[in-house]
Amino acid sequence: MKDPFPKLAPLVEGFFIERLMTQRQVSNQTVSAYRDTFHLLLQYAQQKLGKAPSMMCFSDLNASFVCAFLNYLEQDRHNSTRTRNHRLAAIRSFFRYAAYRVPQLSGHIQQILAIPTKRWQKSLINFLTLDEVDAILGAINRDSWTGRRDHALLSLAVHTGLRVSELIHLRCNDVSLGAGAFVRCHGKGRKERCMPMGKALVKIIEQWLRERSGDPSDPLFPNRRGEKLSRDGIQYILNKYVAIAHKSCTSLLKKRVTPHVLRHTTAVHLFQAGVDLSTIALWLGHESPESTQAYIDSDLAHKRRILGKTIAINAKPLIFHPGDDLMKFLQGL
Repeated sequence: MKDPFPKLAPLVEGFFIERLMTQRQVSNQTVSAYRDTFHLLLQYAQQKLGKAPSMMCFSDLNASFVCAFLNYLEQDRHNSTRTRNHRLAAIRSFFRYAAYRVPQLSGHIQQILAIPTKRWQKSLINFLTLDEVDAILGAINRDSWTGRRDHALLSLAVHTGLRVSELIHLRCNDVSLGAGAFVRCHGKGRKERCMPMGKALVKIIEQWLRERSGDPSDPLFPNRRGEKLSRDGIQYILNKYVAIAHKSCTSLLKKRVTPHVLRHTTAVHLFQAGVDLSTIALWLGHESPESTQAYIDSDLAHKRRILGKTIAINAKPLIFHPGDDLMKFLQGL
């Protein structure tokens, strides 16, 4: 009798090549994220089951095993709940594809698709004040080629709010100078958008382009080998200048500054300047303005302005006094 559970390897290969790359044509970042998930999952399975990944059967990945893997991510690898949920999303996507390839195993598949995501505590968005931004940019020594590159890179990041992936893939011909200067980027979800640049930023980028003197298709911000910077490379650059800026701006000691924090900084400063949330969502390339609501919660100054408008001058606080004995009893619990 034919085994109803097929080998796992052909399904995984089909998922990546047929579903992700051919049918959905997802980005390289999505492929990399899903690849990392299955790399971790199959490593864990090999340790627990004693089987080589290429010899595993589809039945080896059941609901209880996937739950154990998710617990391993949180407890042993100390991944956050959000990371755990992202890994689960990749696994679910694979099993939805498997439902199409092996419909006779829908019961087995539905048990895994029924694994819920975990709720996680949303913290306030971290962003930099204008003094902190000035301290970081002021810490850059522009006497060297590297320093001038770093100053142009971080200035563009904090003024436009580009994602780190968008900064990495910028080419020299993505910058348009002159009247109505802007930088063009290809963002998340293959959406192209153009970001305007102010006069001060235009001057910085113009000077950098003259020194860069690259071909139109060359990376706008290359490393010393002429190749595009990596995510870790940009984080290293930022960490270096934040460490120097600590000396003149002690508030940076309490903050973890990442390239995404620069993006948040752009959004909060736009909001503080009176730009409406819909425009900020378009500026950042958000899919929906709802993603931009978090910046309201993070702006304490905005909340103070609202509070100042709602409190009446010389108003006396009122205290409720229950008049009934039963109500007094309940009030005292």
